[in-house]
Amino acid sequence: MKPHTGWMRVLLVLAIGAMFLALTVMISAQVQTSTATTNDGAATKTTKVLKGEIVYINGRDVIIKMEDGTLRHFNNVPDSTTVMVNGKPIGIKDAKVGMTIEKTVTTTTQPKVITTTKTVTGTVWNVTPPNYVILTMEDGKNQRFKIPNGQKFTVNGQQTDAFGLKKGMVVNATQVVEQPIEVVTQQAKLTGQMPPPPPPPPAEQPILVAVLVPAAAPAPAAPAEPAPAALPKTGGELPLLFMLGLASLTGSASVRVFRKLRG
Repeated sequence: MKPHTGWMRVLLVLAIGAMFLALTVMISAQVQTSTATTNDGAATKTTKVLKGEIVYINGRDVIIKMEDGTLRHFNNVPDSTTVMVNGKPIGIKDAKVGMTIEKTVTTTTQPKVITTTKTVTGTVWNVTPPNYVILTMEDGKNQRFKIPNGQKFTVNGQQTDAFGLKKGMVVNATQVVEQPIEVVTQQAKLTGQMPPPPPPPPAEQPILVAVLVPAAAPAPAAPAEPAPAALPKTGGELPLLFMLGLASLTGSASVRVFRKLRG
């Protein structure tokens, strides 16, 4: 009976040792890390508007002339890039030279704080206060931790600093690190306007038609006035000369009589 009792004691000791070892491994060292991100104030927004006109397009290659006169080349524009024109999305296949594009970029800057909480539970293997402590890890390996300024450790429900740590103590320590960051997001909105339609071709001019107007009929000639009647041929020039001579003689005789009466 005694040998049997001895073996039972050995098995009991081994079982208790195994349980103690398992418990020791479980609490030897556990590191838990959690991260939380919270807003740290109101976000700020800025808006920038870029305008340009398509001056060249060939397949998926586009050249846009910006407002400042610079040229920007966009190579291999994907089909997913669309421009809202009159409420309808227009893809690269429907874009045209002369189309104006307006890009509105809204940048939002949100200040945030990343809070990292690291909790360490383990068994003190060595401590160099106030700088370092070495804890036995879960896998049986030792890990060295830097002790932050003012770090407190919890031992059996009581808080102590690095100078109160002793080898073999099961400690719990929580480290909180806050890191301010800025999260920047951008949203781009593309709107555009198709080029105006080309002016209609000039209306066809009427063909010039030559209209032959008949010449006006000549006015009827006025009736010719009757020619004056010719003197009868019985009256020749000799009687006329006779009459002139007679008148001359009569005048001369009258002058002589007048002179005599006066004298």
